[in-house]
Amino acid sequence: MKEEKNKKNIFLNLIITIVFLVFLIIVFMIAPNYEKTDTYDNSKINLIINNNNVTRKLKYNLFVNDKNVIYMSKDDIANYFDKYIFFEQSTNEIITTYGEKVGVLPLNQNIVKINDSPVNILSGAIQKDGIYYLPITAMSKVYNVDINYIKEEKILTLDSLDKKLIKADMSKSCNVKYINTFFSKTVDKVKEGEKVICIENLDNNWTKVRTQKGYIGYVKTNTLTNEIYIRNEIKKEERKNKINLVWDYYSEYSSAPNREGTSIKGINIVSPSFFSLIKEGNGEIKTNIGSKGISYINWAKQNNYEVWAMISNNSYKDTTSKILNSYELRTRLINNIVSLAVQYQLDGINLDFENMNSKDKNMYSRFIIELKPKLQEAGIILSVDVTAPDGSENWSLCFDRNIIGDVADYIVFMAYDQYGVGSNKAGTTAGYNWVETNLKKFIDREEIDSSKIILGIPFYTRLWEEKNGKVSSSVVNMKSVKEVLPENINKRWDEELKQYYVEYTGSEKIYKMWIEDAESIRHKVSLVNNYNLAGVASWEKDRETENIWDVIDETLNKKN
Repeated sequence: MKEEKNKKNIFLNLIITIVFLVFLIIVFMIAPNYEKTDTYDNSKINLIINNNNVTRKLKYNLFVNDKNVIYMSKDDIANYFDKYIFFEQSTNEIITTYGEKVGVLPLNQNIVKINDSPVNILSGAIQKDGIYYLPITAMSKVYNVDINYIKEEKILTLDSLDKKLIKADMSKSCNVKYINTFFSKTVDKVKEGEKVICIENLDNNWTKVRTQKGYIGYVKTNTLTNEIYIRNEIKKEERKNKINLVWDYYSEYSSAPNREGTSIKGINIVSPSFFSLIKEGNGEIKTNIGSKGISYINWAKQNNYEVWAMISNNSYKDTTSKILNSYELRTRLINNIVSLAVQYQLDGINLDFENMNSKDKNMYSRFIIELKPKLQEAGIILSVDVTAPDGSENWSLCFDRNIIGDVADYIVFMAYDQYGVGSNKAGTTAGYNWVETNLKKFIDREEIDSSKIILGIPFYTRLWEEKNGKVSSSVVNMKSVKEVLPENINKRWDEELKQYYVEYTGSEKIYKMWIEDAESIRHKVSLVNNYNLAGVASWEKDRETENIWDVIDETLNKKN
């Protein structure tokens, strides 16, 4: 009898243990479905950006003033909307850019200037406890978002108007779950006929939705009906063909070249030197177009070439510095550029600022950040020329290539003058290995999207003279190389530089030349395909040999 009782007790204990273990397993399975990492906090304003609850990731809490205007910190706006948002000390204004808009908010003024047009708002930008705050509920036109504040729930939703939006009706009342399982907490309840925003469909069983109260969770897909696309995602149209640009330079004392009746095989963009800064000017632009420039534009259009007019700072270091460091002058120059581009129906602007103070690097970036939206609004492409990242004070360290490559439509690497006029050693103008090494720096170190890089190549080289330890050089155009070199001279191919090298003596001097020709250009242009670059830009028209356009076109369009 006692033995039987013990057996029953053991069996009972075993059953209890099994039940307890099953209970623990269920608890451990369900518990994650009740996590609070992405839930709502009714002690503060919750922020939903494009159907993501970012409340817990905010650096500073949102707050609302007595006019029901909700404020968001400048730091958080930098994180979610405009990483280049900037406080302009000279004017006591916050400047923010997004897409086609430049928004300027003077502190403690109930106004926002959007692309220079003032708009009255209930409450302006403020400083509180040393932190700058923007009235986020007044920024819909700047950031191109739909803003909705559900006061009862303390939830603010921001939806980008260029992203997909799908709505549906509930076919029956149900609970909205925290994650896609019935063993999950309920975040909201929806009624039959109520509209929800559809975020993501999961295996046709569950759909992630956002309710009218602003809560995000999951409902069974079969409870949704009457799905409607409110808007589709707007994607930037990508260029189908590789860029083949040629700079068509002429000095400010000359007129645009007459190209009527001619064409250039393979090219799709010309960049004439139409504009330049005025020395000691305040953002005014010297134009060099005239009737011949108009004829040039007409010729380009007839040949289906885009016109990306070049604007140069003429290496006016002091003038450039003065403009860059003044918001008023930057804005004046920007508006002048946009006005001229619209006036002459240009397709793009090629910004060629060189010889700048390295200390002005950040302000040059600011200039580009503020220029890009206004050009974009007018449908005009922005390309920016930069040198190799070699450490030269005024010719290299003056560029923040990462920001320029991020903001501009294209960044143009002027891959030449590896050894230039100031060099105390003879060398190549653009050796293949040097060009490739610096391209890798652009992509890897500067973190620039390779598809935004245009490779600049030279249609010239240098003839070097060495005598008594002294070195000098003179520019030789590609088409003039044969005329400059002695007849029947021996050329030696340099596999590392991928160009021919010649050396000879005469008049007690040693002459050296690293030749730019069809073969050297072919190898450099091949880097465009090897690294998936945007294309090539050639400096400059009328220095080339006749066959070079075939070489560039064939190499750019070569199928791997």
